[in-house]
Amino acid sequence: MTTNTAHAVHQIARPEGFPGACDFAYVTSPVPEPRPGTALVENLLLSVDPYHRGLMDGGEGGFELNTPLEGRSVGRVIASRDPGLREGDLVFHRAGWRTHALVTLGEAGTRRLRDHAGVPLEAYLSILGGTGLTAYAALTRTAALREGEDLFVSAAAGGVGTATGHIARLLGARRIIGSAGSAAKVRHLTDVLGFDAAFDYHDAPVGEQLAKAAPEGIDVYVDNVGGEHLEGAIGALREFGRIAWVGAVSTYNGDRSPAAPRNLFEVVHKSLRMEGVLVRHHTNLQDELEDFLVPHLRSGRIGTDTTVVQGFEHTVDAFRGMLRGENVGKMLVRVGG
Repeated sequence: MTTNTAHAVHQIARPEGFPGACDFAYVTSPVPEPRPGTALVENLLLSVDPYHRGLMDGGEGGFELNTPLEGRSVGRVIASRDPGLREGDLVFHRAGWRTHALVTLGEAGTRRLRDHAGVPLEAYLSILGGTGLTAYAALTRTAALREGEDLFVSAAAGGVGTATGHIARLLGARRIIGSAGSAAKVRHLTDVLGFDAAFDYHDAPVGEQLAKAAPEGIDVYVDNVGGEHLEGAIGALREFGRIAWVGAVSTYNGDRSPAAPRNLFEVVHKSLRMEGVLVRHHTNLQDELEDFLVPHLRSGRIGTDTTVVQGFEHTVDAFRGMLRGENVGKMLVRVGG
Protein backbone atom coordinates (compact mmCIF):
# COMPACT_ATOMS: atom_id res chain seq x y z
CA MET A 1 0.00 0.00 0.00
CA THR A 2 1.39 3.41 -0.96
CA THR A 3 1.57 6.26 1.51
CA ASN A 4 -0.53 8.57 -0.70
CA THR A 5 -3.39 6.09 -1.12
CA ALA A 6 -6.00 5.29 1.53
CA HIS A 7 -7.90 2.00 1.58
CA ALA A 8 -11.30 1.33 3.15
CA VAL A 9 -13.86 -1.47 3.39
CA HIS A 10 -17.34 -0.49 2.20
CA GLN A 11 -20.50 -2.48 2.77
CA ILE A 12 -22.25 -2.63 -0.60
CA ALA A 13 -25.19 -4.96 0.16
CA ARG A 14 -27.29 -6.10 3.12
CA PRO A 15 -26.34 -9.64 4.14
CA GLU A 16 -29.01 -12.29 4.03
CA GLY A 17 -28.00 -14.54 6.89
CA PHE A 18 -24.25 -15.09 7.09
CA PRO A 19 -22.32 -12.22 5.43
CA GLY A 20 -20.68 -13.07 2.13
CA ALA A 21 -17.51 -11.59 0.68
CA CYS A 22 -19.71 -10.15 -2.09
CA ASP A 23 -21.42 -7.89 0.47
CA PHE A 24 -18.22 -5.83 0.78
CA ALA A 25 -15.78 -3.95 -1.43
CA TYR A 26 -12.26 -2.60 -0.93
CA VAL A 27 -12.16 1.02 -2.08
CA THR A 28 -9.18 3.33 -2.60
CA SER A 29 -8.99 7.12 -2.37
CA PRO A 30 -6.32 9.77 -1.78
CA VAL A 31 -5.10 10.07 1.79
CA PRO A 32 -7.14 12.96 3.26
CA GLU A 33 -5.61 16.20 4.48
CA PRO A 34 -6.45 17.15 8.08
CA ARG A 35 -8.95 19.97 8.39
CA PRO A 36 -8.77 22.50 11.25
CA GLY A 37 -9.57 20.67 14.48
CA THR A 38 -8.76 17.21 13.08
CA ALA A 39 -5.76 14.90 12.98
CA LEU A 40 -4.79 12.34 10.36
CA VAL A 41 -4.23 8.90 11.83
CA GLU A 42 -2.55 5.96 10.10
CA ASN A 43 -4.22 2.87 11.53
CA LEU A 44 -2.09 0.08 12.93
CA LEU A 45 -4.65 -2.39 14.34
CA LEU A 46 -8.35 -2.86 13.59
CA SER A 47 -10.99 -4.69 15.58
CA VAL A 48 -13.71 -6.86 14.03
CA ASP A 49 -16.54 -7.57 16.44
CA PRO A 50 -19.81 -9.51 16.66
CA TYR A 51 -21.82 -6.29 17.07
CA HIS A 52 -20.81 -5.25 13.54
CA ARG A 53 -23.06 -7.97 12.15
CA GLY A 54 -26.21 -6.38 13.61
CA LEU A 55 -25.29 -2.94 12.29
CA MET A 56 -24.94 -4.35 8.78
CA ASP A 57 -28.70 -4.90 8.57
CA GLY A 58 -29.21 -1.12 8.47
CA GLY A 59 -32.04 0.65 10.27
CA GLU A 60 -31.57 3.21 13.01
CA GLY A 61 -27.92 3.41 14.00
CA GLY A 62 -26.89 0.84 11.39
CA PHE A 63 -24.19 1.08 8.74
CA GLU A 64 -24.92 2.97 5.53
CA LEU A 65 -24.13 1.29 2.25
CA ASN A 66 -21.22 2.42 0.06
CA THR A 67 -19.40 4.22 2.87
CA PRO A 68 -16.42 3.11 4.97
CA LEU A 69 -17.39 0.77 7.79
CA GLU A 70 -16.55 1.83 11.31
CA GLY A 71 -14.99 -0.01 14.20
CA ARG A 72 -12.48 0.28 16.99
CA SER A 73 -8.94 0.98 15.93
CA VAL A 74 -5.52 1.98 17.23
CA GLY A 75 -3.39 4.24 15.08
CA ARG A 76 -0.64 6.85 15.11
CA VAL A 77 -1.06 10.53 14.30
CA ILE A 78 0.91 11.44 11.16
CA ALA A 79 -0.38 15.01 10.71
CA SER A 80 -2.43 17.19 13.03
CA ARG A 81 -4.46 20.39 13.10
CA ASP A 82 -6.08 19.34 16.38
CA PRO A 83 -4.38 21.23 19.24
CA GLY A 84 -4.89 18.23 21.52
CA LEU A 85 -3.05 15.76 19.30
CA ARG A 86 0.55 15.82 18.12
CA GLU A 87 2.34 13.86 15.42
CA GLY A 88 3.45 10.53 16.86
CA ASP A 89 0.62 10.27 19.41
CA LEU A 90 -0.94 6.84 19.68
CA VAL A 91 -4.73 7.08 19.69
CA PHE A 92 -7.81 4.92 20.04
CA HIS A 93 -10.74 5.81 17.81
CA ARG A 94 -13.77 4.26 16.07
CA ALA A 95 -13.01 5.08 12.41
CA GLY A 96 -11.63 1.64 11.68
CA TRP A 97 -11.97 -0.70 8.67
CA ARG A 98 -9.74 1.75 6.78
CA THR A 99 -6.03 2.52 6.62
CA HIS A 100 -6.29 6.27 7.34
CA ALA A 101 -8.82 8.30 9.31
CA LEU A 102 -9.49 11.90 10.29
CA VAL A 103 -10.26 12.15 14.01
CA THR A 104 -10.89 14.81 16.64
CA LEU A 105 -9.80 14.30 20.23
CA GLY A 106 -12.81 13.65 22.46
CA GLU A 107 -15.27 13.05 19.63
CA ALA A 108 -16.72 9.59 18.88
CA GLY A 109 -14.60 8.05 21.63
CA THR A 110 -11.26 9.28 20.29
CA ARG A 111 -8.65 9.41 23.03
CA ARG A 112 -4.88 9.54 23.36
CA LEU A 113 -3.66 6.23 24.74
CA ARG A 114 -1.82 6.11 28.02
CA ASP A 115 1.80 5.04 27.65
CA HIS A 116 2.08 1.72 29.47
CA ALA A 117 5.64 0.53 29.01
CA GLY A 118 5.86 -3.20 28.45
CA VAL A 119 2.23 -3.57 27.33
CA PRO A 120 1.71 -4.93 23.78
CA LEU A 121 -0.21 -2.81 21.29
CA GLU A 122 -2.79 -5.61 20.93
CA ALA A 123 -3.85 -5.11 24.54
CA TYR A 124 -5.47 -1.76 23.71
CA LEU A 125 -8.05 -3.48 21.48
CA SER A 126 -8.50 -6.59 23.64
CA ILE A 127 -8.10 -6.82 27.41
CA LEU A 128 -7.64 -3.01 27.76
CA GLY A 129 -10.11 -2.22 24.96
CA GLY A 130 -13.81 -2.62 24.44
CA THR A 131 -13.86 -6.34 25.11
CA GLY A 132 -11.96 -6.01 28.38
CA LEU A 133 -14.03 -3.01 29.44
CA THR A 134 -17.23 -4.95 28.68
CA ALA A 135 -16.07 -7.87 30.79
CA TYR A 136 -14.93 -5.60 33.63
CA ALA A 137 -18.22 -3.69 33.69
CA ALA A 138 -20.22 -6.92 33.51
CA LEU A 139 -18.39 -8.43 36.45
CA THR A 140 -17.82 -5.44 38.73
CA ARG A 141 -20.95 -3.36 38.06
CA THR A 142 -23.72 -5.39 36.45
CA ALA A 143 -23.20 -8.74 38.19
CA ALA A 144 -21.16 -7.46 41.16
CA LEU A 145 -19.12 -10.68 41.34
CA ARG A 146 -17.94 -11.36 44.86
CA GLU A 147 -14.88 -13.29 46.01
CA GLY A 148 -15.62 -17.00 46.34
CA GLU A 149 -18.51 -17.05 43.86
CA ASP A 150 -18.86 -19.39 40.88
CA LEU A 151 -19.10 -18.06 37.33
CA PHE A 152 -20.21 -19.39 33.94
CA VAL A 153 -19.35 -17.53 30.72
CA SER A 154 -20.52 -18.51 27.23
CA ALA A 155 -18.38 -18.08 24.10
CA ALA A 156 -15.57 -18.24 26.62
CA ALA A 157 -12.80 -18.53 24.04
CA GLY A 158 -13.79 -15.26 22.35
CA GLY A 159 -12.65 -11.74 23.16
CA VAL A 160 -15.13 -10.90 25.94
CA GLY A 161 -15.06 -14.50 27.18
CA THR A 162 -11.29 -14.70 27.69
CA ALA A 163 -11.25 -11.26 29.31
CA THR A 164 -14.08 -12.34 31.63
CA GLY A 165 -12.10 -15.39 32.70
CA HIS A 166 -8.97 -13.38 33.48
CA ILE A 167 -10.78 -10.63 35.35
CA ALA A 168 -12.99 -13.03 37.31
CA ARG A 169 -9.92 -14.91 38.51
CA LEU A 170 -8.25 -11.66 39.60
CA LEU A 171 -11.46 -10.71 41.45
CA GLY A 172 -11.35 -13.95 43.41
CA ALA A 173 -13.93 -16.16 41.69
CA ARG A 174 -13.97 -19.69 43.14
CA ARG A 175 -14.79 -21.70 40.01
CA ILE A 176 -14.88 -20.47 36.40
CA ILE A 177 -16.71 -22.52 33.79
CA GLY A 178 -16.84 -21.80 30.08
CA SER A 179 -18.49 -23.05 26.91
CA ALA A 180 -16.84 -23.01 23.50
CA GLY A 181 -17.40 -24.35 20.00
CA SER A 182 -14.66 -26.95 19.58
CA ALA A 183 -12.60 -29.46 21.52
CA ALA A 184 -9.45 -27.41 20.80
CA LYS A 185 -11.01 -24.31 22.34
CA VAL A 186 -12.16 -26.28 25.37
CA ARG A 187 -8.59 -27.48 25.90
CA HIS A 188 -7.34 -23.91 25.51
CA LEU A 189 -9.74 -22.72 28.21
CA THR A 190 -8.69 -25.33 30.75
CA ASP A 191 -5.03 -25.92 29.87
CA VAL A 192 -3.92 -22.40 28.92
CA LEU A 193 -6.35 -19.93 30.49
CA GLY A 194 -6.94 -21.86 33.71
CA PHE A 195 -10.71 -22.35 33.58
CA ASP A 196 -11.83 -24.91 36.15
CA ALA A 197 -14.16 -26.62 33.66
CA ALA A 198 -15.26 -26.15 30.07
CA PHE A 199 -17.37 -27.95 27.49
CA ASP A 200 -18.14 -27.96 23.78
CA TYR A 201 -21.76 -26.86 23.39
CA HIS A 202 -22.09 -29.09 20.30
CA ASP A 203 -21.60 -32.26 22.34
CA ALA A 204 -24.89 -32.27 24.27
CA PRO A 205 -27.57 -29.83 25.51
CA VAL A 206 -25.99 -26.88 27.29
CA GLY A 207 -28.12 -27.37 30.41
CA GLU A 208 -26.98 -30.97 30.80
CA GLN A 209 -23.31 -30.16 30.35
CA LEU A 210 -23.45 -27.16 32.66
CA ALA A 211 -25.14 -29.23 35.36
CA LYS A 212 -22.25 -31.73 35.18
CA ALA A 213 -19.61 -29.00 35.19
CA ALA A 214 -21.26 -27.12 38.07
CA PRO A 215 -23.27 -29.66 40.08
CA GLU A 216 -23.63 -27.20 42.96
CA GLY A 217 -24.81 -24.40 40.68
CA ILE A 218 -23.42 -21.00 39.76
CA ASP A 219 -23.76 -17.47 41.12
CA VAL A 220 -23.06 -15.38 38.01
CA TYR A 221 -23.53 -15.89 34.29
CA VAL A 222 -21.93 -13.64 31.65
CA ASP A 223 -23.91 -14.28 28.47
CA ASN A 224 -22.43 -13.73 25.03
CA VAL A 225 -24.71 -16.18 23.20
CA GLY A 226 -28.33 -16.17 24.37
CA GLY A 227 -30.74 -18.93 23.31
CA GLU A 228 -30.02 -22.37 24.75
CA HIS A 229 -27.08 -21.04 26.76
CA LEU A 230 -29.26 -18.54 28.60
CA GLU A 231 -31.84 -21.22 29.33
CA GLY A 232 -29.18 -23.58 30.68
CA ALA A 233 -27.65 -20.86 32.85
CA ILE A 234 -31.01 -19.92 34.36
CA GLY A 235 -31.42 -23.56 35.33
CA ALA A 236 -28.00 -23.66 37.00
CA LEU A 237 -28.13 -20.32 38.83
CA ARG A 238 -28.55 -20.37 42.58
CA GLU A 239 -31.03 -18.18 44.38
CA PHE A 240 -30.21 -14.48 44.00
CA GLY A 241 -27.92 -15.23 41.05
CA ARG A 242 -27.08 -12.54 38.49
CA ILE A 243 -26.96 -12.54 34.70
CA ALA A 244 -24.91 -9.96 32.81
CA TRP A 245 -26.23 -10.19 29.25
CA VAL A 246 -23.57 -8.93 26.84
CA GLY A 247 -24.73 -10.35 23.52
CA ALA A 248 -26.66 -13.03 21.66
CA VAL A 249 -24.40 -14.30 18.90
CA SER A 250 -26.78 -17.23 18.37
CA THR A 251 -29.23 -14.80 16.71
CA TYR A 252 -26.92 -12.48 14.76
CA ASN A 253 -27.11 -14.23 11.38
CA GLY A 254 -30.81 -14.95 11.35
CA ASP A 255 -30.34 -18.30 13.07
CA ARG A 256 -33.43 -19.85 14.62
CA SER A 257 -33.39 -19.40 18.37
CA PRO A 258 -36.07 -19.32 21.06
CA ALA A 259 -37.63 -15.89 21.53
CA ALA A 260 -37.24 -16.41 25.27
CA PRO A 261 -35.92 -19.21 27.49
CA ARG A 262 -38.59 -21.77 28.32
CA ASN A 263 -37.65 -21.50 32.00
CA LEU A 264 -37.81 -17.71 32.15
CA PHE A 265 -40.14 -17.77 35.15
CA GLU A 266 -37.24 -19.18 37.16
CA VAL A 267 -35.97 -15.59 37.22
CA VAL A 268 -38.87 -14.88 39.58
CA HIS A 269 -38.80 -18.21 41.42
CA LYS A 270 -35.08 -17.85 42.25
CA SER A 271 -35.06 -14.05 42.65
CA LEU A 272 -32.52 -13.75 39.85
CA ARG A 273 -31.40 -10.46 38.35
CA MET A 274 -30.74 -10.06 34.62
CA GLU A 275 -29.34 -6.85 33.14
CA GLY A 276 -27.95 -5.93 29.74
CA VAL A 277 -24.41 -4.61 29.34
CA LEU A 278 -23.53 -1.90 26.78
CA VAL A 279 -19.92 -0.84 26.95
CA ARG A 280 -20.71 2.75 25.93
CA HIS A 281 -22.41 3.22 29.29
CA HIS A 282 -19.20 2.33 31.13
CA THR A 283 -16.47 4.37 29.43
CA ASN A 284 -15.90 6.14 32.76
CA LEU A 285 -14.28 2.90 33.98
CA GLN A 286 -11.44 2.97 31.42
CA ASP A 287 -8.72 4.31 33.74
CA GLU A 288 -9.91 2.03 36.55
CA LEU A 289 -9.67 -0.96 34.20
CA GLU A 290 -6.14 -0.07 33.12
CA ASP A 291 -4.94 0.56 36.67
CA PHE A 292 -6.34 -2.85 37.65
CA LEU A 293 -4.94 -4.88 34.73
CA VAL A 294 -1.68 -3.26 33.60
CA PRO A 295 0.42 -4.65 36.50
CA HIS A 296 -0.80 -8.16 35.64
CA LEU A 297 -0.04 -7.67 31.93
CA ARG A 298 3.47 -6.53 32.77
CA SER A 299 4.05 -9.46 35.12
CA GLY A 300 2.76 -11.95 32.56
CA ARG A 301 -0.01 -13.22 34.84
CA ILE A 302 -2.50 -12.44 32.06
CA GLY A 303 -2.07 -12.08 28.30
CA THR A 304 -3.74 -10.17 25.51
CA ASP A 305 -5.52 -13.28 24.13
CA THR A 306 -5.71 -12.24 20.49
CA THR A 307 -5.84 -13.80 17.05
CA VAL A 308 -4.15 -11.35 14.68
CA VAL A 309 -4.77 -11.50 10.94
CA GLN A 310 -1.98 -9.90 8.93
CA GLY A 311 -2.85 -7.37 6.22
CA PHE A 312 -5.67 -4.90 5.69
CA GLU A 313 -6.76 -6.76 2.57
CA HIS A 314 -7.88 -9.62 4.84
CA THR A 315 -10.21 -7.51 7.00
CA VAL A 316 -13.40 -9.04 5.58
CA ASP A 317 -11.91 -12.53 5.90
CA ALA A 318 -11.11 -11.82 9.55
CA PHE A 319 -14.64 -10.59 10.21
CA ARG A 320 -16.27 -13.60 8.61
CA GLY A 321 -13.82 -15.92 10.37
CA MET A 322 -14.70 -14.34 13.72
CA LEU A 323 -18.39 -15.00 13.08
CA ARG A 324 -17.53 -18.64 12.34
CA GLY A 325 -15.58 -18.88 15.61
CA GLU A 326 -12.14 -19.26 14.02
CA ASN A 327 -10.49 -16.99 16.58
CA VAL A 328 -9.21 -17.67 20.06
CA GLY A 329 -9.54 -14.48 22.06
CA LYS A 330 -10.07 -11.15 20.32
CA MET A 331 -9.88 -11.09 16.50
CA LEU A 332 -7.72 -8.22 15.22
CA VAL A 333 -6.30 -7.11 11.89
CA ARG A 334 -2.76 -5.74 11.64
CA VAL A 335 -3.04 -3.16 8.90
CA GLY A 336 0.48 -3.30 7.50
CA GLY A 337 0.64 -7.08 7.18
